[in-house]
Amino acid sequence: MLATTMVDAEITPEFASAAATKIVLIVEYDGTRYYGFQLQASLPTIQLELEKAIEKLTGERLRVMAASRTDTGVHAKGQVVSFRTDSGYSPETFVRALNYYLPRDIVVKAAHRVDNSFNVRRQAVSREYNYYILNSPTRSPLREGFYYLVPAPLDSAAMNQACQALIGEHDFSSFISSNDVESRTRLRRVYRAEVRKDGEEVVFNMVASSFLTHQVRNTVGTLIRVGLGKMSSDGFCDILEAEKPGLAWPTAPARGLCLMQVNHQNYFESGTC
Repeated sequence: MLATTMVDAEITPEFASAAATKIVLIVEYDGTRYYGFQLQASLPTIQLELEKAIEKLTGERLRVMAASRTDTGVHAKGQVVSFRTDSGYSPETFVRALNYYLPRDIVVKAAHRVDNSFNVRRQAVSREYNYYILNSPTRSPLREGFYYLVPAPLDSAAMNQACQALIGEHDFSSFISSNDVESRTRLRRVYRAEVRKDGEEVVFNMVASSFLTHQVRNTVGTLIRVGLGKMSSDGFCDILEAEKPGLAWPTAPARGLCLMQVNHQNYFESGTC
């Protein structure tokens, strides 16, 4: 049976019966060797590995839907995905068995049965990302794949002051690349934006309703300019208010970005949701 392309439906009727059970997975992964979450022709992705593992367990060729589509090289601690299955396995069995089939850089942390009306993307109320910076004159082999090295000293207080302008509902057009095409609105609501420093570690944390392509990485690149004294907080605000694609730069490397959690209210209990 050939897989179909997923647009908005998580699964077409030919893949599961009307009585199929919907399962939600909480997934953690190191995105270093993957071309993002979503299926790509002839390229390794997180979605491809999850679907291969589900097929090995259940014999079903299914489509999974993710609450947040991470880009190439981006990591996740609390990605949330769902799929429908005719198999009768318990959530505990899905956790154990899928982890047996998955590669070492992807793991299912938890599984839940949910109502078939639940939509993992549309019913997510917020997503949370961290961006990790190593602010050190020397590199760290142990942090190489998960931190962006900035050798010059950063003024984290100035960065934190600047990013407060992001809180609330704004048009974030300036924080997408000039060649990005977004058909939907660029309005997003940001609930939290802050920079904190602990020794050599500088972390940018952002919680929003959803994110535009490269929005967090372009925000971080611009905040680093603030931290290096190359831009003022007012200059950062001017970029936000201009609503012109390409103004926020440079795009910080993918390796520092991690999807921490996706929040869904009143659907299932989880340490990350």
